[in-house]
Amino acid sequence: MKRTFCYIVVCILCSVQSIAQEMTDLTRIRENVRSRRVSSYDRSGDNHDNLRRIAPGGKRTIFDVKGAGIIQHIWITMGPEPDKLSRNDVVISMYWDGNDFPSVQSPIGPFFGQGWNDTYLFTSAPLAATPANGMGLVCYFAMPFSNGARIAIENQSATEISTLYFYIDYAEMKQLPPNTGRFHAWYNRELTAAEDSVENEHWMFGPGKPNKNGRHNYLIADIKGKGHFAGVNYYVHSPTPYWYGEGDDMIFIDGGELPALHGTGTEDYFNTSWGAPQAPYSTPYFGYPKVNGEKGFLGRTHIYRFHIQDPVYFDDSFRFTIEHGSMNVLTLDLASVAYWYQSVASRIPAIPDAAARRPRPLIGPADIHRWRNEWRKSKGNDPALWGN
Repeated sequence: MKRTFCYIVVCILCSVQSIAQEMTDLTRIRENVRSRRVSSYDRSGDNHDNLRRIAPGGKRTIFDVKGAGIIQHIWITMGPEPDKLSRNDVVISMYWDGNDFPSVQSPIGPFFGQGWNDTYLFTSAPLAATPANGMGLVCYFAMPFSNGARIAIENQSATEISTLYFYIDYAEMKQLPPNTGRFHAWYNRELTAAEDSVENEHWMFGPGKPNKNGRHNYLIADIKGKGHFAGVNYYVHSPTPYWYGEGDDMIFIDGGELPALHGTGTEDYFNTSWGAPQAPYSTPYFGYPKVNGEKGFLGRTHIYRFHIQDPVYFDDSFRFTIEHGSMNVLTLDLASVAYWYQSVASRIPAIPDAAARRPRPLIGPADIHRWRNEWRKSKGNDPALWGN
């Protein structure tokens, strides 16, 4: 009870500090700033307030503004529903300062906190997926630009986007304040594998192979330039009920060969402890909006951590990696969206294509029973076989 009470007190104090800062900002009267909005409202005055019919393979620009400003709020929803149109196959790209390359690119679902093509409620300070059932996609990350901004939606699915509704609210300015960074976001996905083909978690099959340089870790971000890291949505699909979260976070700053920030385990970086929770929970800056809890850690889990109060700073480079299992010993289907700010709008790496992003099928009790049947056959179908 004492531990729970202390946790609640800490959360309240952090929220009060954040709200106090926001209220201080709200009291400041700005010069030469006007609120603007680009939305999908019906220009005819009727009530067909959406863009329609983005064909498979089609791309539509939804925001194209000249000059300087800061995007403050984005809301998007679309049809048909996710069981017909995968949010993992619709890509959002953002271009700053007249560049022809994106500084933000991700499948729209994972960007806003909806992994794979699942739908569920997600609440954090900078991002949310709202009722009904995660269909409203919301972003409050500030997105500055000094020489124009463009946002595009690309339909990489085989299904037409029948309706697309959106608000994009921004502050129009004559010029940005000094030292204003540019927002970046990048999606990655990898099917990891045990280095020696043995899933040797917790030294189950012998001694481990120590990992000091993170060479085979899963990559969350690899950034060149000056800026600060702002957080990650991390999506784990585990094909086994065994605990996947012993992998350390290893963050390399400004070209160091060893991690400048070395953590003690996946759940520790995400501010939890002793494994994953059995029920979803959310705080402004970290949480588990999607968990499993029925069959150990089998299946899909979404975890997030935002560095709003504690940005991670770098001058020349930043490389964020995390082990898949302790010492990279587990096969996991991992995906992530990393968020950061840089001194200039920079080109991000290409994201995996639609085929490479396709979610792997869920594994259930019937599959496990089939594996058990094959094991029994390999042991001669002895009726006394139990399994341990």
